[in-house]
Amino acid sequence: MKTILSTQNKYIKELVSLKDKSRQRKKSGLFLIEGVREVSLALKGNYTIRSILFYPELFSVEALTNLINNTKIEVIEISKEVYEKLAYRSTTEGIIAVAETKNHDISNLTLTTKTPLILVAEAPEKPGNIGAILRTADAANIDAVIIANPKTDLYNPNIIRSSVGCVFTNNIATGSTEAIIAFLKANNINIYSAILQESVPYHTQDFTKPTAIVVGTEATGLSEDWRVNATQNIIIPMQGEIDSMNVSVAAGILIFEAKRQRQFK
Repeated sequence: MKTILSTQNKYIKELVSLKDKSRQRKKSGLFLIEGVREVSLALKGNYTIRSILFYPELFSVEALTNLINNTKIEVIEISKEVYEKLAYRSTTEGIIAVAETKNHDISNLTLTTKTPLILVAEAPEKPGNIGAILRTADAANIDAVIIANPKTDLYNPNIIRSSVGCVFTNNIATGSTEAIIAFLKANNINIYSAILQESVPYHTQDFTKPTAIVVGTEATGLSEDWRVNATQNIIIPMQGEIDSMNVSVAAGILIFEAKRQRQFK
């Protein structure tokens, strides 16, 4: 087992760069995972873990041994100063993993059911919203989450934190709006776009068939391509003074209506 005590160590500096810079994550194909649950879910999601760094005052060798379960992962003991340099969260658990990113291009998306339920989110920017969407998708156990025209690195520490690791439990794809629409049509998946124009209340539609529910940002909504290519545009009827709601809340309402119709199968 290696030990690193100095924050000036070259490897530690590289990891700090992974934590702070999206460009470095994309260049290296690596990212950091912080937290016991998050690392556990990444292992369950078949992510390749290059190394695990732990601070023994917070996370014991015994707990680490149980976590990695005899897998061949490099283990590095680190000092309190090194851990605090790498840790993103104020509530600490003493463990950080270095993992390989996955290729999430829409061309690699595989669906395992004939009647998939998919959530498409176009151009979400706020990591907190993306994390909340991924938590909802995991709770509903839907078949895929597709992010169109992504504005934020999927392995941003804020997304991992706010999704409580659900970034590792969902079947996720990314791509341009044009490529995603082509994928959905090629697979005969009905498109229900949450948009004001030419829309009907969401609960009037049949979501038991192959279904993609598409949501946009609160600021700009969905692009025109989703309106004209939709099987049906849908709205959530609003009874207050404003005409929009948080995208993750809207996604939750629509997804669980589809799950209700499918009798939560």
